[in-house]
Amino acid sequence: MGLYAAAAGVLAGVESRQGSIKGLVYSSNFQNVKQLYALVCETQRYSAVLDAVIASAGLLRAEKKLRPHLAKVLVYELLLGKGFRGGGGRWKALLGRHQARLKAELARLKVHRGVSRNEDLLEVGSRPGPASQLPRFVRVNTLKTCSDDVVDYFKRQGFSYQGRASSLDDLRALKGKHFLLDSLMPELLVFPAQTDLHEHPLYRAGHLILQDRIFAFDLDAKRLASMATLLARAGVSCCELAEEDFLAVSPSDPRYREVHYILLDPSCSGSGMPSRQLEEPGAGTPSPARLHALAGFQQRALCHALTFPSLQRLVYSTCSLCQEENEDVVRDALQQNPGAFRLAPALPAWPHRGLSTFPGAEHCLRASPETTLSGGFFVAVIERVKVPSSASQAKASAPERTPSPAPKRKKRQQRAAAGACTPPCT
Repeated sequence: MGLYAAAAGVLAGVESRQGSIKGLVYSSNFQNVKQLYALVCETQRYSAVLDAVIASAGLLRAEKKLRPHLAKVLVYELLLGKGFRGGGGRWKALLGRHQARLKAELARLKVHRGVSRNEDLLEVGSRPGPASQLPRFVRVNTLKTCSDDVVDYFKRQGFSYQGRASSLDDLRALKGKHFLLDSLMPELLVFPAQTDLHEHPLYRAGHLILQDRIFAFDLDAKRLASMATLLARAGVSCCELAEEDFLAVSPSDPRYREVHYILLDPSCSGSGMPSRQLEEPGAGTPSPARLHALAGFQQRALCHALTFPSLQRLVYSTCSLCQEENEDVVRDALQQNPGAFRLAPALPAWPHRGLSTFPGAEHCLRASPETTLSGGFFVAVIERVKVPSSASQAKASAPERTPSPAPKRKKRQQRAAAGACTPPCT
């Protein structure tokens, strides 16, 4: 299936509520999922504009065999995208017959709305927000290379390395071909917003990982490179489980007593991630009913995780800014396990802490585009309190017994018996 047909299929699936954009893209079996995902997201973002232009130009009336979703993808590529890729084939020829009219209708729409840029045609909620202005964060994959070698490579390509950032203002001020080392995260390089490194040789070779400003947590006293590889590099056997499978792990499951570390990233509203609003309308402002349902599921998942008998440390993380999904869930789980677990400080140098809704919440951390130049998320690190076993406690609490002195008569009898058994001197 070609790129444009695949994109049209994903758009149709989203409209009929068959799934999210990301889920449908990955299930499409299209080879270049990033290219497909980007095209679908941008077409969806300009959906209302494209509908207006297509209707005014009479494209579907003139081309009766052209399906609406495919028409929308093709018109986006012609007017707003990068042009037809790989030549465009018959679609380029088909749209070429209507190109002048389509461009004229787009220009007329701008005049009618009093704008000059394509982005100004978008509704306020569809325009690029703070997230689109975030720097490009690039993590060095230390399994394959090191930061010094990566920095040298970029310098040979004409980039100017500015050293370690001292503040968020340093990151905001990045422009052109300048880059920095993040002020808090080791092996995390920072480039200006909109820097595109998807075709860079180091990225294609797996030496670089493009990600949000997300970091690893120390689960087993080893500094780990990525939350995505947290369990795999913690020195324990692990597997990634779907939420339903995780909740089904019971005491009869062989894995139940072998789990020492858990990274729990449950389904959430996604209110901290502006990009989620494109895939799931309403994700940024969840209704009270949806928020209540999500928080209930998160509560069950976290409480279940804390029942694993060998669990030493757990990282609970969401991409939500809602207190109900974050601090409230953690507080209730700790209250249901009094004295068994506690919050460990999560990256103390991180400037944005948890809401002060219960004692210890300051150990949690929050992030947002405004405060930390990252997507919005929440993290709590929960660790088991080291308490002695019941046998040790009983031994420690028992009073120390000292032998009482033997009665004098008994001692004399013992000495006499010993003398009787001693051979005489010769």
